[in-house]
Amino acid sequence: MRLLSVNVGRPRPNPWKRLPSTGIDKRPVEGPVAVTAPGPKGTGEVGLAGDRAHDVKNHGGTDQAVYAYAREDLDAWAAELDRPLSNGDFGENLTTQGLDVNGALIGERWRIGPDVILEVTSPRIPCVTFEGRLGIEGWMTRFTEAAVPGAYLRVIEPGDVRAGDTVEIVRRPAHDVTVALTFRALTREPELLPRLEAAADDLHREIRERVRRRLSA
Repeated sequence: MRLLSVNVGRPRPNPWKRLPSTGIDKRPVEGPVAVTAPGPKGTGEVGLAGDRAHDVKNHGGTDQAVYAYAREDLDAWAAELDRPLSNGDFGENLTTQGLDVNGALIGERWRIGPDVILEVTSPRIPCVTFEGRLGIEGWMTRFTEAAVPGAYLRVIEPGDVRAGDTVEIVRRPAHDVTVALTFRALTREPELLPRLEAAADDLHREIRERVRRRLSA
C-alpha cells in the first residue's frame, strides 16, 4: 500500500456555487508536503500545506483535513466514463494504491511514511462543484449510487508526505462501520444511521450529532 501522488489545490473560479473560487482542482506536487491538523472548520484551513478550502461551511477543518481516493476506483470510473482520469481529478489530496479506502473503518489509522498518522472520519459527500468540475450531468446521483466516495481523515501525528510513501494500517477498530456503510447511511439508506453509533467518537463530529438526533427522535 502506498501513495501514488500527493495533490494540492489550485484556486479557480467556481461558477457552480455562489462562491468566488474553489480548491477542487488538485494537481500532483513533487517533494515533501507538510501535513498538520488545521483546527476547527470555518477558517478554510486544511491538512496539507499549500492547499485550502474555499467553501468553508462544508469543507476543511479537523475532521476533513485530508481527502483520500483509491487509484483503483479512479480506474474503474475512467473505464465506465470512457475518459482518462488523472490523480487529483476527484479533488483528492492523496491518491492511493493497494488500499481499500471505501472498506476502511471509521477510526482506522494509517501511518504514511515514517511520521504521519491519519485517522478515517467520514466519506466524501458529492456536491455541485464536483459535478461541475467533471462536466457530467447527473454526476452527483451517479456517484451516490456507486457508493465509492473515498475517505476524509483527521491528522493524529503531523509530518511530511510525498509520492511513493508506504501506507500501513496501524489501528483497526472493533466495530464494522466502514466508509462505504457510512456513506450509504448518510445518503440513500438513512435506516442504516443507527448502525453508525458503533463508531462512537471516531465519527466526524457533525455525523455523530446527526446519529444522536436520529436515535433520540
